[in-house]
Amino acid sequence: MKSFHHKPSNKSSNSPPDRKPLRQQARHEHLEQIPKKVIKRLSLYLRVLRNLEMTKVSTISSQALAESLGFTSAQVRKDLAYFGQFGVPGVGYAVSDLLRNLERILGTDREVRVAIVGAGNLGSALMSYGGFARHGVRIVMAFDTDIHKTGTERGGVWIFPMDSLEERLRAAEIDIVILTVPAEVAQSVADRLVAAGIAGILNFVPIHLRVPTHVRVQYVDLAIEIESLSYYLR
Repeated sequence: MKSFHHKPSNKSSNSPPDRKPLRQQARHEHLEQIPKKVIKRLSLYLRVLRNLEMTKVSTISSQALAESLGFTSAQVRKDLAYFGQFGVPGVGYAVSDLLRNLERILGTDREVRVAIVGAGNLGSALMSYGGFARHGVRIVMAFDTDIHKTGTERGGVWIFPMDSLEERLRAAEIDIVILTVPAEVAQSVADRLVAAGIAGILNFVPIHLRVPTHVRVQYVDLAIEIESLSYYLR
C-alpha cells in the first residue's frame, strides 16, 4: 500500500534554494565504488522527492517511492543503504530530509557550473533549456568556432570564441563541460579541457575520449539508445 503524508506550508516551493558553487564545497570523503546504476537511480528518487515536496507531501514509504518508478522497495532500500541509514521503520522517509541528503550525495546542494563547447543545434537547445536551475545546475557559458555565433547569446548564455577556452574555463571555475562538437575535433578539444583543469565531461560525441584517470566522462549516444529500444520492439 502506498504511503504519503501531506504537510501544511506557507512557503513557496517553486523557487530553488540558494546554492553555493560546487567547488566551494569540501568534498574529501572517501568515495566508495558505487555502481553507476545506483547513482542514476538516486537521480530518479530525487526527481520524485522534489515533486512530492512541491505538493506538500511530508513522508513517503519505500514501497510508494519504488512503485512510482517501477522498482521494488527492496531495491530502494538497498540503493540508499550504500550511503547511510535513512527513514524510520514503519513510518517511511521524511521527504525533505531524504531530498536534502540525496542532493548532498549527488553534489547538487551546491551550484554545478557548466559550460557547453559546440553551439550547434544540440548545444543551442541545451543553452535554451530552462529546467537545469532547479537541479542546481547553471549553464555559465558556451564556446564555438563560428564567428557568426561568438559574441551572441542563446537563452541568456553567451557564446565565446575557442581561443579563449582555457582562460575562461579557469576564471569561471567551471565544474563540468558538455561536449557537442564534430567527432573529428572531439579528442583535441577534450585535451584542452583536461589542460584547463576540467574533471567532468558530458560527451554527446559518438567517439571514445582518451583522458587521464582523474577525469570522469559520461557518454550520451542517442543512436545507441534508439537501437537498444528498437531491439525490444521487434
